[in-house]
Amino acid sequence: MWDYPRPPRLERTTARLQVVLGGQVVADTTEGHRVLETSHPPTYYLPPESFVPGSVRPVPGSSVCEWKGQAAYGDLVSGDVVARRAAWWYPHPTEGFRAIAGHIAVMPGLVDACFVDGEQVQPQPGGFYGGWITSAVVGPFKGGPGTLGW
Repeated sequence: MWDYPRPPRLERTTARLQVVLGGQVVADTTEGHRVLETSHPPTYYLPPESFVPGSVRPVPGSSVCEWKGQAAYGDLVSGDVVARRAAWWYPHPTEGFRAIAGHIAVMPGLVDACFVDGEQVQPQPGGFYGGWITSAVVGPFKGGPGTLGW
């Protein structure tokens, strides 16, 4: 991932992406996108229709990414289990990221598990970034102690 670009690159992926919350699969797709950026494991964006109806609940608040634009946030819900602000998306992303408009990214550390082609991912360190670490991605990764200035 140190050869990933800056500014980041968006690419389609046909990998099977799954999100589990409350012991249930709340999202499943082979039609995702991933964002590749220097010092970060990939962040995956899943089409909204890949989520179980009612499993994404918009919440107040937003943030701005210098590359993608203004993000909106949501809770993920599965039965009685709520993962607060575990999801985000870009309703109106910048030109280079238009393909992920409305697609939903998930913080893997806030749900039971996320999978890429059956491999359970590890969350990107630090709790701020939403990268999905698999065995195919080699660190170190931004987000842990001492990496703020990277």
